Amino acid sequence: MSQISSRISEESLSPLGSWAVLTPGSVQSTGTRRADGHLYLRRIFGTDLLIIVAVSALPVLALTQESLSNGLVDQTLQFHVLAGLALSIAWMLSLWAFKAHSIGSVAVGMQEYKLMVYGSVCLAGVLGILISLLQVDALRIYLSVSLPVGAMSLLLSRWSWRQWLAHRSRQGFALSNVLIYGQGSDASFALQQISKKSGPVYRVVGVLFDGAPDPSAEQEIGKSNPMVPLVYGFNDLEQELQRLHADSVIVAGPLVGGNQSLQELSWRLEKTGTKLIVASSLTGVASRRVRTTPLDGMPLMHVDLAKFTGARYLLKRGFDILFASAALLALSPVFMVIALLIRREGPGKIFFRQERAGQDGKAFTMFKFRTMVEDAEARLADLKDLNEGSGPLFKLKNDPRITRTGHWLRKHSLDELPQFVNVLLGDMSVVGPRPPLFTEVQAYEGHTRRRLLLKPGVTGLWQVSGRSNLDWKESVRLDLYYAENWTVLSDLRIIWRTFHVMIKPEGAY
Repeated sequence: MSQISSRISEESLSPLGSWAVLTPGSVQSTGTRRADGHLYLRRIFGTDLLIIVAVSALPVLALTQESLSNGLVDQTLQFHVLAGLALSIAWMLSLWAFKAHSIGSVAVGMQEYKLMVYGSVCLAGVLGILISLLQVDALRIYLSVSLPVGAMSLLLSRWSWRQWLAHRSRQGFALSNVLIYGQGSDASFALQQISKKSGPVYRVVGVLFDGAPDPSAEQEIGKSNPMVPLVYGFNDLEQELQRLHADSVIVAGPLVGGNQSLQELSWRLEKTGTKLIVASSLTGVASRRVRTTPLDGMPLMHVDLAKFTGARYLLKRGFDILFASAALLALSPVFMVIALLIRREGPGKIFFRQERAGQDGKAFTMFKFRTMVEDAEARLADLKDLNEGSGPLFKLKNDPRITRTGHWLRKHSLDELPQFVNVLLGDMSVVGPRPPLFTEVQAYEGHTRRRLLLKPGVTGLWQVSGRSNLDWKESVRLDLYYAENWTVLSDLRIIWRTFHVMIKPEGAY
């Protein structure tokens, strides 16, 4: 704190007036790269246009292979050239209407893919209506061939561009430069989430604190991203936006001046052409549960309540049974090999059984491959002081109780495979929150117990997001988010990501 205070006093006399740059960012911030968003948008626009024109020309290419008379070919070709041109224009307009080529809709989450599907399906619906009304059967080839092939090609193209963008982001490529504006704790949380979750979409070029100095927030930001300039004041906003090359301002949480301050900020940003992004104070809610309706200039946010019963849970149980049965059948040779490796380490049980807390805190016996020596539980008390885990979790990177085979099994999460038996028994799900020990449950406070609302999972958000590298607060947040917002599609994504982290482990020990 003494270093921070000294920087405040030293730089308060600088030409920045009421702004005080608190980190070594004064040099770095003036050299901040301009955002590359417009370049990226032009590239994906050009790729989309190329794909759409190509698939719209498929009927013309097909006709050139037919042995028709010259007159009929000329007439048909002319019709399909005009139809293909009209389809291309309509398709691009449909994607534009769904904002599929705008910053904030691309390169993050599933929203981009949904918009591509929505735009294509909407066009297919309009085309189908036209075919029925006008009785033009020649257009059916566009509905049955061009649109499906084009939609799949567009999705593959956007995925490929994301891979390119992820690679370039390591070299500093970003779509938008943002300045975070808010009170201490809100600004700190927003910085952490954007830095971890937005990938190459947003580059944070500065944090503008609203209100009184907040030393604890300054320290939190310094730990997560020490090179981000921290500034106070609001008077020289326009100059600082230009100096930092910021094209957007993210307002994190409520401002000291309330809605009036937010309105004044939007008016000032109009003059500079800077975008205003307001982060909702409601966190941990998936976008599918939120819808907005305007009421005389005041947007009302409707939030659907989280549900933990219903038809989709029956669907989840059915999927669990099918997946676990197939996994146990396919992995039976792997089980045999692992059993032999564990037995080769010395005498002892192949499987490790432990009581865990299931749905609603109900106790069940969880199965795993044994990865530690036989007396591991008895030796735990001697290692308590060496705990490297966060919260009530006990974790030790170089735990002397872990066997040589056990270390390899843990690294690739192979010790978890017997839990598919628990899935068949109904104690666990394929995807869900991490199954906690009862010693952890006893330490739960407040809303943390909500992670027990669902059956624990063999895999889950915690397992594919860093595992033991996460702190306790973040692991709880991930489990709660999953419990309240899961979908069948999100389960499939987590399963797919699980295969990746098993090959390239992160935080597994």
